[in-house]
Amino acid sequence: MAPPVFLLSMLLTTVPTILCYPSSFMDLEDKARNKSSIRFLAIGDWGGLPNPPYITPIEKATAQEMGKVAQQLGADFVLALGDNFYYKGVNSVHDPRFQDTFENIFTADSLNIPWYVVAGNHDHAGNVKAQIEYSRLSERWRFPNYYYELNFRVPRTGSTLTILMVDTVLLCGNSDDYEDQKPRGPVSAVEANRQLQWIQKRLERSKADFLLVAGHYPVWSVSEHGPTECLLRQLRPLLVKHQATAYLCGHDHNLQYLQESGVGYVVSGAGNFMEADMTHRHHVPRGSLKFFTGAASTMGGFVHAEVTKKRMDLTFYQARGTSLYQSRRHDRASRAV
Repeated sequence: MAPPVFLLSMLLTTVPTILCYPSSFMDLEDKARNKSSIRFLAIGDWGGLPNPPYITPIEKATAQEMGKVAQQLGADFVLALGDNFYYKGVNSVHDPRFQDTFENIFTADSLNIPWYVVAGNHDHAGNVKAQIEYSRLSERWRFPNYYYELNFRVPRTGSTLTILMVDTVLLCGNSDDYEDQKPRGPVSAVEANRQLQWIQKRLERSKADFLLVAGHYPVWSVSEHGPTECLLRQLRPLLVKHQATAYLCGHDHNLQYLQESGVGYVVSGAGNFMEADMTHRHHVPRGSLKFFTGAASTMGGFVHAEVTKKRMDLTFYQARGTSLYQSRRHDRASRAV
């Protein structure tokens, strides 16, 4: 029988060291006097290319515009919504892709803020644990676990914001963008159920004024991949029941905003490629689609969000430098009246 010390050392070498965020609400650094909001960017599918120059023109243009918007409007953090490294993630924590596709591209001072990360299907084709471990090597890369919870206080308001960062690949299964475009089921039903129970418990207990869930696969989408049946069946009822403010995702390479049963659905997957495909436009509830663009002329895009005491404003930006669409979501108490 192996001695306890040996077993402990083996465990430490196989389980990644992760950061843990407190379940209590965090105060953001107040960089602006009299600041009374939380502002953040949401970007998915920004993961460059596996060969030189390791980026696409769309990623470069999007990174530059993100820096400008963050400087002009403010940004406390970034939500990175998966497919962080095309096409097969990274190999190790020292993979040069961290530098070539991330650190050397998103260089604006205004983007030197926390990046809260989830994994996409292309990340799961590689080593997701290495992406989690990279949190120890980067000041701004925050990826503590496959799924985790973020809690913030909106400055000077008394309002609160909770974001559940979820791993939709572990929940629903991986998918091949070239052959099988739909996840066929999780690798581990036990792990998928454990995450689903975690999501359910967090949603049930949340008293946050604004409650967001962020993952990679879309719940609703009119584009190539379309709605994700697994999420429609398992996650959507929870979002509706617990009056989630919005669900944010990527996976389809465009910008979309849908609204259905009181929940806003943000698709922000325009960080590296642009696709105008609307194959599934008839597979979403009638009237739910409020905005869509996949035009190559935009050169990519992302979402800027601002959360104040009673509302959250979502603004969709194209990399060419103009806003395309804005939607306003109200706090959960106002919606319940």
